[in-house]
Amino acid sequence: IGGSAGRSFRGSLQCEADTLVIKLVAVLLKSDLALFLVGGLAVLDDYGAAVDELIQRSFAAGNVDWAAGTAADLPSGPSRFYGVAFEAPLLLAERVLGLDGERDIFLSRHLITHLFFLTGGLFAYLLARRLFGAWVLALFAMLFFLLHPRLYAHSFFNSKDVPLLVMFIIALYLAHRAFRRDALSAFCLLGFAVAALVNIRPMGVVLLAAIPGMRALDLAFARGRPERKRILLTTGVFALAFILSIYALSPYLWADPAQGAIDAAPAFAGFILIELFRGSRYVTTDFPAEYLPVWFSITSPPFALVLGAAGAAAVLAGAVRTVGRAAPGRGLRFALMLVGCFALPEVALISLDGVLLDVTRYMGWRQSYFLWAPFALLAVFGLQWTANSFRSKRLRTAVYAAAGAGAAATLISMALIHPNQHVSFNFLVDRVAPEHLRTQYVLDYWGHSLRQAFQWILDEHPGGNAEAKVASPYGPLLLEGNARILPARDRERITLHPGIDSFTARLESEGTLRPALESRDILHRVKVYANTIATVERKDYLREVYEAARAQEPVYDSAYDVYRLGDEVVFIKEPCAAYYLTEQKPTLRLTPADKDDLPYWRAEKGFENIWVFLDHYGALFENRCVASVSLPYPIADFDVVWSPPLLEDGAAREAMHRARDEGQLLARSVYDVYLSNGELVYVNDQCDMDETGHLFHLNIYPERAGDLPEERRERGFERVWFEFHRQGALLPEACVALLPLPDYPIAGFQTGQRLEGG
Repeated sequence: IGGSAGRSFRGSLQCEADTLVIKLVAVLLKSDLALFLVGGLAVLDDYGAAVDELIQRSFAAGNVDWAAGTAADLPSGPSRFYGVAFEAPLLLAERVLGLDGERDIFLSRHLITHLFFLTGGLFAYLLARRLFGAWVLALFAMLFFLLHPRLYAHSFFNSKDVPLLVMFIIALYLAHRAFRRDALSAFCLLGFAVAALVNIRPMGVVLLAAIPGMRALDLAFARGRPERKRILLTTGVFALAFILSIYALSPYLWADPAQGAIDAAPAFAGFILIELFRGSRYVTTDFPAEYLPVWFSITSPPFALVLGAAGAAAVLAGAVRTVGRAAPGRGLRFALMLVGCFALPEVALISLDGVLLDVTRYMGWRQSYFLWAPFALLAVFGLQWTANSFRSKRLRTAVYAAAGAGAAATLISMALIHPNQHVSFNFLVDRVAPEHLRTQYVLDYWGHSLRQAFQWILDEHPGGNAEAKVASPYGPLLLEGNARILPARDRERITLHPGIDSFTARLESEGTLRPALESRDILHRVKVYANTIATVERKDYLREVYEAARAQEPVYDSAYDVYRLGDEVVFIKEPCAAYYLTEQKPTLRLTPADKDDLPYWRAEKGFENIWVFLDHYGALFENRCVASVSLPYPIADFDVVWSPPLLEDGAAREAMHRARDEGQLLARSVYDVYLSNGELVYVNDQCDMDETGHLFHLNIYPERAGDLPEERRERGFERVWFEFHRQGALLPEACVALLPLPDYPIAGFQTGQRLEGG
């Protein structure tokens, strides 16, 4: 067959072959994604709840309800400025499906977040297919994107940083598509995608800045006025779509966009946190320059690191070769944008000083997870460049086989530490020495290992008589989340009031105040590599601590008796109720014997303040609260600061006697209420321990309306709330609470008590 007929036949045959290859690739792609999907469904219930999940869901509900007109105002505080581009769909899905059980809600959030992560893998494939035109390289792009241990674990419970990563890869795909098509509709869609990216987290501005930069390059190399006009028009459409979309996605901008933007800026700054890094503790505003590169390097798959570095070098080398010769092609320009999106944020974080930037560098590199999107694509450039460096087809095949082996090794390492991939490290750090990582880096700050500790308790003591109780330095949100995601029959056995004979699940992220994990009180350890990240214990040893402390004189005699017992500070209160243990968080002010023991930013002051969660270090038994806090280093002196200040037992007893002898009895109910010495004194002679959890209110009616704050004048009184366990004292003979009255003349007042159920 020859001539035009032959060419037509060959063209048709080629078309059919291409169609077959496309179908095969589609089947292969679907099979790979199907495997990831099946794997994700299989391990969905293995992960705990993140400390931020309840908070995220709460502010999303506040924004959605306000937008729907069912709430009077937006959430108060900084949370009103947090983006809802991903949280709102999560909430709406929950409501559409009619989910009301806490476990079902958590699992639905985890499933949707993970499916979104897999969608990111699909877009990595599609973008690589456009960039390289080879399905093998596209599959590697998907594997590089998905097979990152930390990102994979976070893809279930992190509804902030993983959606940012996924939205970044989607926006990159849409950017490449828009640059190729040069159509208004494509740039309009890109503007929406970048707005969603910025709405999820402000660090999305990286791509917002990169796209105009790319268009500026296009403009510089444009040929003729019509092309330049087209570039300006499409860039304008992108900018307009971004502005309208960011406005639509941000309810706090609706009333007054300019003022909303001004008010939002401080909300993303000012988070001063402390983190363990390379054996030293740093504040977020003063991390060393190598913080982000080190975290990125020691937690990412080594084979991907090598290929990504090779890819970036190949792209930069290609750009250098074009200097002075010809305009860089669109493909090279896009590759340079990938290098910029990965490198420039790191350069900015290192070179610029300010909390707004430094807050993106803490708890590992989770707020910079979006960097993995451009880096995974650069790793594919590196793979292609390395393979093409060899003329032999066999050697090129060996390169691809080695990359596949690296991906397989990563998958195996993920399986070995399941479900704790969020605490994964590679061989660039010592993972063998026992407890080495725990003394060098922050580990399980999310608290997912608490769920595994809970499960051990429930499995080892299935009879139902063993009550699982919890203590943690990360607060009730973390505890409640990991308890609520358990099946209902197990969740009922989890409480938040630690007892001396009960089981306690403890998070051991850094061991800052507990440098040695004593075997005397630990029944079970949850470990990653050779490092303890959570423990289960019984606090029976606190009985011995109590006896030893009571044999001495207290250093401080206040709301708690405070003792110095060797290298421990012991807090004792009796009689005591659970609220005094779980609600009080004093500060230990430590003056070290050797000032070199202080963190560098404390050295000038000469002391260190450490926030103490009494329920983490203590327990309740026989109406006694006992907490023992290990000191981090030898100290010369210490002080205890209560914030807010607690009522001392002696002051409460004196006020009670003075009120009964000299005060005016105003009301007789559950509490007798006296007016004495310019304050109200509440007294209950037959007080139950649970009384200490009560919340009281006081309506104060002034003689002069002008004494009230302006917003209170219309209703004519001022309402004050106070909690007994903060403004009262539990004495052996009575419950006593004091409430100072304002200094203006009072015509009358009403007092009441909020009870369970209203």
